[in-house]
Amino acid sequence: MEQLNIEGKRSGDGFVAHKATLVNALSRAIADRVMLNDVTLGRKGLLGYLRALGGSNIVKVTPANGSASGSQTIFNKGLKVVCGANTSYLADGDWIGEKTPITFCQVRVCPSNSVIPNIGATELAEALNRVIPFSAKDDTRPVLQCVKLIAENGKLALVSTDGFRLAVVNLDCHDAQGQALVNADDLKGIAGALKRAKRARIELTDEGLTIDTELIRYKWANSDGNYPDFEKLIPAEEDFTCFTSFDSVEAIKAVSSLKSLADGKEYAIDLVIGDGKLVMANPDAKGQAELAANTEGQGRIRLNGLYLAQALRACSGMVDFKLSSPTAPMLFSVDGYQLAVMPMQIPPEAEAKEAEETKAETKPTEAVAEAVAEAEAVTGQADQEAETVAEQADQGDQVAEAVAEAEAVAEQADHEAKPKRKRKDREAVAVA
Repeated sequence: MEQLNIEGKRSGDGFVAHKATLVNALSRAIADRVMLNDVTLGRKGLLGYLRALGGSNIVKVTPANGSASGSQTIFNKGLKVVCGANTSYLADGDWIGEKTPITFCQVRVCPSNSVIPNIGATELAEALNRVIPFSAKDDTRPVLQCVKLIAENGKLALVSTDGFRLAVVNLDCHDAQGQALVNADDLKGIAGALKRAKRARIELTDEGLTIDTELIRYKWANSDGNYPDFEKLIPAEEDFTCFTSFDSVEAIKAVSSLKSLADGKEYAIDLVIGDGKLVMANPDAKGQAELAANTEGQGRIRLNGLYLAQALRACSGMVDFKLSSPTAPMLFSVDGYQLAVMPMQIPPEAEAKEAEETKAETKPTEAVAEAVAEAEAVTGQADQEAETVAEQADQGDQVAEAVAEAEAVAEQADHEAKPKRKRKDREAVAVA
């Protein structure tokens, strides 16, 4: 139950306070029903009524049991409200309908209210906005529907997870020790109220969580259950092989453009990192967007487009992004905030197709090299065959030359032998 700490004076069973102070406190309350003395009223209706009151900035609230004004209205239980010349009577249960949620805040009036802050109200509000969206919505896992708060060693950690995403924020927080487990739905309205608070103090006990501001004390009871050991779920720094940082605003625009190309609410986006840029692409090759980025290493991963958009909105500004493999959790981080997200599984046929395309893209130089090597081999073989033919031709020429030379010698020998035989014949004849 919330407690509205209104500075004012007690007046019998009622009180006197500044109307603006009461209006401010009611506007920052989260509960839908407010308790004044023993009377319960709808908070929004009472707030609208007080804002409409005129005549004075001072309001006096006292019990109004019995007749409200003569014999017109009889209250079993109610309040009398006086503001300047205006007098009104409010009955117990006013502005409360059948659908009004059963959540309560109580007005407490005291001469002064001081809060010794131990945490920044705005920083706490922003931290809650960064973790609450990532709590589980599945009723079968009530523990994951909660936000875990741990205060120790001058730090406050706020943790939430839905089983696919894990968000962790670390804030400076002195003079606080303990743990609390609070349903995320119960904390949804507190962020807006804290942004308007001047001071905030947080306490974590076995009973639950308490946040004190200068106007309102908020209390939540602890939920039952054992929260997962979240520190083991965040990948270690040495596991990452690819790093990049980029502008989340431009990235959100790119995601929106790719979302418009999707066939339904569920859509996937491929992230390709390397060479000083981040490429976001539709898996069906319908579109892509390139962002300038600081990159170290190369990587590729596929994730749910809705998860990516929520992560970018939670980070805001320049975001650091790290990944190790297409199947391991990726990590978004900025200014003490970490968000681990599980990737989507790439179908085997799509993975094989991508591998084939990558192989085809990286093979041209190898193919050229193989063709050149084959051509050189063919050329070498042709040269060797040509040399063999030439050698055979030379051998043939040598044989031909030898034959020709032998024939010439033989012919010369015959020529020289024939004249000698004639002389001998002539001589013989002469002798005879």
